[in-house]
Amino acid sequence: MDVLPLVALIAVSAAIAGAARRTPVPAPLLLVAVGLGVSYLPGVPDYTLDPHIVLPLLLPPLLHTAALDSSYLDLRANIRPVALLSVGYVLFATVAVGYLAYLVVPDLPLTAALVLGAVVAPPDAVAATAIARRLGLPGRITTILQGESLVNDATAITAYKVALAAAVGEGIGWAGGIAEFAVAALGGVVVGLVLMVPIHWLRRRLRDPLLKNTVSLLIPFVAYAVAERVHASGVLAVVVVALYLGHRSWQVDFATRLQEDAVWKVVAFVLESSVFALIGLQLAYVVRGLGEYGIGEAAWYAAAVFLAVVVARFVWVFPVTYLIRLVSPTLRGRRSQLPWTSPVVIGWAGMRGVVSLAIAFSIPVATDGEPFPARNLVLFLTFTTVIGTLVVQGLTLPPLIRVLKLPGRDAQAETLAEAQAQSEASTASRQRLDELLADERNTLPEPLAQRLRAVLERRRNAVWERLGAVNEITGESADDTYRRLAREVIDAEREVFVRLRDERRIDDEMMRTLLRRLDLEEAAAYREAGTET
Repeated sequence: MDVLPLVALIAVSAAIAGAARRTPVPAPLLLVAVGLGVSYLPGVPDYTLDPHIVLPLLLPPLLHTAALDSSYLDLRANIRPVALLSVGYVLFATVAVGYLAYLVVPDLPLTAALVLGAVVAPPDAVAATAIARRLGLPGRITTILQGESLVNDATAITAYKVALAAAVGEGIGWAGGIAEFAVAALGGVVVGLVLMVPIHWLRRRLRDPLLKNTVSLLIPFVAYAVAERVHASGVLAVVVVALYLGHRSWQVDFATRLQEDAVWKVVAFVLESSVFALIGLQLAYVVRGLGEYGIGEAAWYAAAVFLAVVVARFVWVFPVTYLIRLVSPTLRGRRSQLPWTSPVVIGWAGMRGVVSLAIAFSIPVATDGEPFPARNLVLFLTFTTVIGTLVVQGLTLPPLIRVLKLPGRDAQAETLAEAQAQSEASTASRQRLDELLADERNTLPEPLAQRLRAVLERRRNAVWERLGAVNEITGESADDTYRRLAREVIDAEREVFVRLRDERRIDDEMMRTLLRRLDLEEAAAYREAGTET
């Protein structure tokens, strides 16, 4: 097995994603664009998406990381719009886009058109999270988009299975389809609820860091595999477990949190970069498979489907946003929480991604000796819809937000809330420290006791200092200066340890031990300010 193409894909994708951080173009869009260009270069291997790899091996960790970073409380507070988008919209888009494709494409059976509709219905979790994070959207819009993208894949996959069964002559009817969807959704939630408590218990009991990180990496795959084995939704199982673990993360030790955070950041960066590059690399394969359809004819169909996808989202989002108040006694008396600009952004932020392509590639070439009708065209239309939404909507979303003057996060208010929370926590910790030091069993020399009190006071003041005036000469706040000086003096110690090692006065093992202590001190200096290095 030649692993060089895989290594090249990961290395080049990571390099492009890293370079994108220095440009105004979001990394997903740059990766897709480079993938499109590279797909026709001579000597580039065939990176055809394998649904047996993408769905069980790439989707679970991507969903897991997105759900860990989401807020269970915020999602619960916005459960109505999230459900209406992740379930209602996906089903509506499946029917609306599918029926339009049936009208536009000659000789395309309605069942095959509904398969296409289900494939292109779900916006992508990775794209939505990446774009929202880059743009700094208001908190509630980000929560709604993240919540939608976490659940909608389960709806789309189930709708696809029902439409595919109908397309190959194994139709189960509307009642059967609804029952299958209910069983898959309920089963996925139940599997997640069953797994989340023992998994969390195991994470809290393990002491070996290597075992902890191994378990952490296995969690999304285990949840997905168990749910799929009982014909439930693996997507929902992964999301339920991850939301619970993220909500209870404070119950594990600090070392576990630090290690897992670093590990999952690397995993997410590698997978996200590779996934978007893979999307662009499908161009040559998809175009070659068009067969009897000419590229010009297929392009017209692609434009029609793309427009249908974009329009269908607005047709759903605006009426649901405002008409739901007419049928909800709870909301009827409330003042609107979302200005009209918010549904515009939510409607336009409907980028499709790798899940749609993976589902499309899983369409069987033939069943019972009969070829699936227009399979190659469905692949092409899915690909063009994914590319169209990523490029058109992804590139125009930032200027749209600027034109609409949508307010971003209030950094000053967030810092003030953080400072108030830290002040209350510091008061409690100071009281607890006084209680402990009053006990004869905890007697400390006064310099060490004062050092403990100074650490608490430093932590209390660090956030408030970010609200204060800056240094007139350097432009730094007192907090910035403190962290810079802490790094400078730690660097001085680090250089001494390295020099002593080079002079053979200490060995490498001792040097690594001493450097690790300095690393932890440096991390503590930065975490006191709530920043990351």
